[in-house]
Amino acid sequence: MAPLAIAYEQGYFLDEGLFVTLEAQANWKVLLDGVIDGTLDGAHMLAGQPLAATIGYGTEAHIITPFSMDLNGNGITVSNEVWEMMRPNIPEDADGLPQHPISAEALLPVVESFNDKGEAFKMGMVFPVSTHNYELRYWLAAGGLNPGFYGDGDATGQIDADVLLSVTPPPQMPSTLEAGTIHGYCVGEPWNQQAVFKGIGVPVITDYEIWKNNPEKVFGITAEFAEENPNTTVALTKALIRAAIWLDENDNANREEAVSILSRPEYVGADEEVIAASMTGTFEYEKGDVREVPDFNVFFRYNATYPYYSDAIWYLTQM
Repeated sequence: MAPLAIAYEQGYFLDEGLFVTLEAQANWKVLLDGVIDGTLDGAHMLAGQPLAATIGYGTEAHIITPFSMDLNGNGITVSNEVWEMMRPNIPEDADGLPQHPISAEALLPVVESFNDKGEAFKMGMVFPVSTHNYELRYWLAAGGLNPGFYGDGDATGQIDADVLLSVTPPPQMPSTLEAGTIHGYCVGEPWNQQAVFKGIGVPVITDYEIWKNNPEKVFGITAEFAEENPNTTVALTKALIRAAIWLDENDNANREEAVSILSRPEYVGADEEVIAASMTGTFEYEKGDVREVPDFNVFFRYNATYPYYSDAIWYLTQM
């Protein structure tokens, strides 16, 4: 949601003659329903949501996107207990640090040990049509773990699963992990870094290492809104493009200011230090294991703002 916040705070919406208010929503379904029923004129959405709504996966409505919000930005985190069980299965570099990217093969014997004790291994993701769900499933499957299947009349996605995946709202991921309800999760920032700072979990891989430069969020509006308000739609898109440029220009020189803005309670509402841990070109895995990941968050580079048809087709094949 960074481009929305920056377009608002930097006055780009006003420059385009738009009076915009930003309103936080409880979850992704509430947000989508608000756009569909007209409570909201538009919203940042999971990249798969406009397509899912248009084909009738969940609430049916013709949702379109003129703007892709960002690339990358997600990670997979496991609890400290699970990490300690994975650690012997992970090769080390010359400094004794884990070699990245870490394969889910390191998790396989851990899941097997849970199952041998009759315990389910559970992980959280943010929404069925989210990039997080797909990235987590591909990572697990590549490591020999069945993430489960969806079927007619079964929307859980847990058919034949070795690992049970379920929806958990992003801000609740760390607390749900800490409570032991789930053993890991795939989520966007700052909720992976939050686990590090709270000392309750370890991010094992970023989505940049799973699917480099994947579209993560988009700006969604109804087709009806775009048809009835073409000039407004263009103006919104122009303001958001300016925000994306600002976020990436001069080698991310504005990111510290962006972190300060996003940390406010009306936006992300997390500590600046936690947001900065991934927003400013680095990513912290274990506490103290900080590595350079300059493209962990991308807003304008690599044509990030353009919603490619090819990406849309791929998302459709996953639903």
